Parts: sequence; structure tokens; C-alpha cells
Amino acid sequence: MIHVTAAESDAIRVIEAEEISTRFARGWHCLGLSDGFKDGKPHTINAFGQKLVVFQGEDGKINVLDAYCRHMGGDLSQGTVKGNELACPFHDWRWGGDGRCKQIPYSRRVPLRARTAAWQTADQDGMLFVWNDPEGNPPPPEVMVPKIPGATRDDWTDWVWNKTVVHTNVREVIDNVVDMAHFFYIHHSFPTFFKNVFEGHVATQVMNGKSRPDTARPASSNAPVLTGNSSVASYYGPSFMIDDLTYHYEGFDLESVLINCHYPIDENSFVLMSGIIAQRSDKLPGDAADQMAKTMSKFILSGFDQDVEIWKHKARIDNPLLCEEDGPVYQLRRWYEQFYVDVADIDPEMTARFEHELDTTRPVESWQREVEENIARREKAASS
Repeated sequence: MIHVTAAESDAIRVIEAEEISTRFARGWHCLGLSDGFKDGKPHTINAFGQKLVVFQGEDGKINVLDAYCRHMGGDLSQGTVKGNELACPFHDWRWGGDGRCKQIPYSRRVPLRARTAAWQTADQDGMLFVWNDPEGNPPPPEVMVPKIPGATRDDWTDWVWNKTVVHTNVREVIDNVVDMAHFFYIHHSFPTFFKNVFEGHVATQVMNGKSRPDTARPASSNAPVLTGNSSVASYYGPSFMIDDLTYHYEGFDLESVLINCHYPIDENSFVLMSGIIAQRSDKLPGDAADQMAKTMSKFILSGFDQDVEIWKHKARIDNPLLCEEDGPVYQLRRWYEQFYVDVADIDPEMTARFEHELDTTRPVESWQREVEENIARREKAASS
């Protein structure tokens, strides 16, 4: 038994928050749908505390370079794609996707050290990924984001994609992996099962839930009745989550894949994106599945807005005071730390398998009472 003195219990808990590091996470980061970069023009991306330029050459490969020309500092994102090279708008120096200057039209030769930073990219499942590593090492094959079968199949919809800028540190997004309670209070869902598994570079959240009847919007007469959902959501590295999300309706299940991903602009802001595809079926053929995916996307986007509103006003806290039902916040942050240290400094505890199933008995009983009280209060007000 742990004995706590009166002086200890009366002590004020002080919020601790270290200065945010300007180091950005090692890993694959999604910059958005790849088709948006395939128009033969250079595109500006502000990421990892600097300005980048994205362009596709005639060979079809999408390239990412530092945006400023090493000659006289011209902005390459204002330049022109010429063949497989990006021409600087200032003096027409031609830069290849490998970061080397390929030619200078007015010069007999290219200086030996004419090289800029080039970022390794991957065009996969309709999304563009870029590899970031402060140490400059190439990505190990085993950390590549897994392919999503539905993204390339005709019996699934196309991606419905959203993007927004959030002005806070990216760690706030990651904390949601273990935060069961906020789903009830912020997103108006009702978790009934919640489990986390961390291992290697993957952090997984398994959750079953149902809608809160006291906050659910009235369904139209011809709309299918939603009874619950099942979710297996995994972060593959520091910034890209794949959620195999099943919505349970009366008479059928809707299979979908939700992407929740982000990349840092700087240490105090990031681009938050979501993408969703849904599987077509005899219950949801063709256009019906497309419309459902759009509806689901709006719902997911509203959930992001709810999170952002909290993040805008909350304090950063390194020593959160937790109760028994709060989930493994510290263990998640220990897992997350592996992406912010040199590879040689990764502690085995950061990558060792950790598994925790949260006991939902108390939360479910409490939330059920709250829902019933809210419904009774609303019915009483309506009848008076």
C-alpha cells in the first residue's frame, strides 16, 4: 500500500513542458495525393522548417528539392519544368531530381560542387511520400508504409482528401492514439473496447464503439441505420496512420480505409490531412459508395475540427496527471521518441512490444448513465 501524506496530497501539481525541439521526426511523411503534383509545374511545400519544391519530370518521376537555387538563391518553385529538370527563374540553371545541376545554358561547364538537397520520394497508392532523416541516411526497407489494396482496386472508391493547417506541435496528434475518453466527450462516439499495441516503428489502436444516442443527428427516413463501428488504426512511423474502419449498419457492413497523416511545417505548426476510400458492394454500388465516402469524409473532417479547437487552447504538458482509465500516454511517448533521436541512440524500450487493453467497464457505465440522463432531460423539456 502506498501512503500519501497530507502535505503531498495538498501539493499543487506543476505543469512541466520542455522547450520544443527544432529537430523533425525521422520517417516517411505524406505530402498529399500524388496527382496534384503531376501537372508539369513546380509546387511549393513548406515542411521540416524549410521551403521545398516538388515537380514531376517527363520521365514521370516526382522529385523533391530544396526550393532555393544554390547559384544566387532564386526560388525554384517559381521556375519551369524543362524535360526532367527544373529551371531556375533567375538564371535558368537546370536542376535534376537527384539534386545535381545538369546544365547552365550560358556556360561551357557546370561547377563541380553544383549540388542541392534532394529528398527521396515514393509514389504509392495515389499518395506522395517523402523521407526525412536528420542524419541523412536512406530509409530502411522495413519502415516503408504498407500498400493499401483497396487504393488500387475498381471495387473501391477514389480517395476523398482533406487538408488543413494546424498551429501547434505535431505531438498533440499522436497523443490521440491512447486517449479513449476524448472520443466520448469531443467526438460524441461511445467506445466499448479499447486496446493499444506498440512494437517496432508501429503503434496500433484497436477500438469498437457506437454512436451516442443523445448527440446523434436524426437520420433521414431512407438512410441506413448505423449501429456501431470497429477500428484498427496503426501509425507506421511518426506521421502516417492507416485505419481499417468498418461501419456496422442494420443489414450490412461498410468497409473503409481512413488515412490520418501530417507533416510538420515547423515545430509549432503542421499540415493535417485525411483521406478515405470505401468499398463498393451490392448495398452500396457505384455512385452510392462514392457519395457515402464523401459523407464519411465530411464526418471525419468535423472530427478534426473538434480536435483542432481543443489544441488551439490547451497547454503543452510533458507530465500529464493520469487516472487509471486514461491509457498508456507515457508509453506512447516513449515509442514516439525513437523518431527524434539518432538511430544509434534508440533505446530498446522504445521499440519493444507493449500491449495494453483498457478496462472499459467503469467508463461505459458512467457514460451510459450520462446518455440516459441527457435523453430524459431532453424529453422532459420537450413535453413541458
